[in-house]
Amino acid sequence: MTNILIPGATRDRAGAAAAGPSPARFPHGCRRVQSGVGLIEILVAVLVLSIGFLGVAALQVMSLSTNNSAMARSMATIASYSILDAMRADIATAGAGGYNTTVKANACPAVVAGSLASVQLNRWCTQLAQNLGAAASTQGTIACTGASPVNCTVTIAFDDSRAGVGGSSNQKIITQSML
Repeated sequence: MTNILIPGATRDRAGAAAAGPSPARFPHGCRRVQSGVGLIEILVAVLVLSIGFLGVAALQVMSLSTNNSAMARSMATIASYSILDAMRADIATAGAGGYNTTVKANACPAVVAGSLASVQLNRWCTQLAQNLGAAASTQGTIACTGASPVNCTVTIAFDDSRAGVGGSSNQKIITQSML
């Protein structure tokens, strides 16, 4: 039987062909070649991606809280316009001070029979309670002066603790208008 020399193979001391590549092909004594991705590299990549996803989730939470706060301020502005429009429909009572009061969303005023102002104030108070929370801190104040034109200031205060970091928990929306 003849020994066949495989290219890249070497012979051992007995002259037989040795298994494996020759040292000449790997100059620095390195006999193994890494192929593929190691487990450590995969774990590091997963860690980096996880930290990135946590950052995106925190950004989403902050965005939601800020949007909720903006919505509450918009609802307060809409409520102030609502009562101003109701007073324009009953301008004589508004000019006489029939709407000048403070309402708290947790204790809306009762409706007085035959009084448009009491109906409008009750509806406005209910609107404040539904949109801004039925709490004692949610209140609306109306102050009208003059006869022609009637100058009115509507102030709505509410708890905006959903504002998130850097926001104030006590918000106040002031709207002034001539009726």
